[in-house]
Amino acid sequence: MDGELNVTYITFDGYVELQKYRYVYFVIMFTIFLLIICCNSTIVCLIVVHKNLHEPMYIFIAALLINSLLYSITIYPKLLFDFLSETQITTFPHCIFQASMFYTLVTSEFLLLSAMAYDRYVSICKPLQYPTIMRGETVKVFLVSAWLIPSCALAVSVVWYANIKICHFSIKGLFCNSSVYTLLCVRTVALSMYGVFILLSIVFLPVLFITFTYTRIFIISFSSFKTVRTKAAQTCLPHLLVLISLSFFVSYEVIVVRLVSDLPKLARFILTLQMIGYHPLLNPFIYGLKMKEIYKHLKRLLFQVKSH
Repeated sequence: MDGELNVTYITFDGYVELQKYRYVYFVIMFTIFLLIICCNSTIVCLIVVHKNLHEPMYIFIAALLINSLLYSITIYPKLLFDFLSETQITTFPHCIFQASMFYTLVTSEFLLLSAMAYDRYVSICKPLQYPTIMRGETVKVFLVSAWLIPSCALAVSVVWYANIKICHFSIKGLFCNSSVYTLLCVRTVALSMYGVFILLSIVFLPVLFITFTYTRIFIISFSSFKTVRTKAAQTCLPHLLVLISLSFFVSYEVIVVRLVSDLPKLARFILTLQMIGYHPLLNPFIYGLKMKEIYKHLKRLLFQVKSH
């Protein structure tokens, strides 16, 4: 029976004055959740509906926004439920599942941004070869790899965690992320090293590739015609903004959650709510306002809604 309880019940201990402000928290986070769904879905639908947006760059943007939707669906329903519940608990298997889904979607975003960086590099630096290189099959390979590679890498961690005994039953957070590591009786070196391997291979290497690619793009574009420079600025800047946003998000996960566990509870609570809200909500605004073709269709859509 004890073994069953050890596996079953994990308590979230990251909430601040939940009894007093539960309805305030619920309304704020439910509103943000609706905005995330509406904003991301709108841009994705525009890309699907309009044929002039059926290009690799826009397909990758749609995939990135779908990623944000899945990421939010992984976190928000349970979070909203906990705001209204008397006890904030989950099962250990569900906790492992939520953490693995969370990191699969976060790391896949880096791979999607790498594919977008490569697409921009070929488009701007090798325009004559672009139709040959960025074919439909190539785009499919990039998309499948962006989700399959993190899924396989995190599946190993899931199997690993499923066979490790836990001695702690409280998480200093609002949902299951890398804080699951604190539940273990013994924190193995092998598991820590594998986490570092994932961080380096699926996060750090893509960031290096993106940085190198955009550096090459800007060097070539600034020595070219004004039209090339304008194209580089219009299409690359949104991707860089998203990369910066995502890098801050992952830095929070690595530094605050794993290394600064003694951070005041209120500060952790505010930072967590801010991080899970701003990143998936920021992406559609960046692409909706900064990508010229998407903005054109979005503006037309808003005008039609307003006229009705």
